[in-house]
Parts: sequence; C-alpha cells; structure tokens
Amino acid sequence: MFDLTGFQRDILYLVAGLDDPHGLAIKDELESYYEDEIHHGRLYPNLDELVEKGLVNKGKQDRRTNIYKLTDRGTRELENRREWEQQYCQDVPVQPA
Repeated sequence: MFDLTGFQRDILYLVAGLDDPHGLAIKDELESYYEDEIHHGRLYPNLDELVEKGLVNKGKQDRRTNIYKLTDRGTRELENRREWEQQYCQDVPVQPA
C-alpha cells in the first residue's frame, strides 16, 4: 500500500465500499469527493494499475461495463492501512456530518 498514490487508495476504498462498483460509479464518487471532474484518462489507468498490483480484480458486467472487486490482498492492505491510521488518529474527534 505504501507505493500507492492517495488517489489510488481512494479508489480502493470505493471499490471496497460500493455494491458492484463499475468505472462510472467510481468516477461519480471521486468527483463528488474531490469536487472536480475526473477524466477517464486519469481513472482507468489507475484502476488498471491496481489490477496489475493484484489489489483489485476486474470482471465484466456486460459488453460495455467492467466490475471491480477487491482481491484478498487488497482487503488485507486496506485492513493494515486502517490499523496504521488508527495508531495516529484514535484521538481525533469525529465531527457529525
């Protein structure tokens, strides 16, 4: 996980949290979070890199739509990241939304 960009980590969190995440759903969530347009030329190469690193599996929903799912390794990496963050953020108060 240490060799991922923050953008790639954000993608991993979305793949973990969305039901049957596909590229456009991930793109929409990223645009909402970043409050900026996310171009396909940024999103899909990063998704492909996560697939190449063995953190995400890519499958087909239909002829035009790919579905992404965390691998076991991707799940472990997110769990490890969460534990690491908790060491440093456990005293940070959570503000209501």
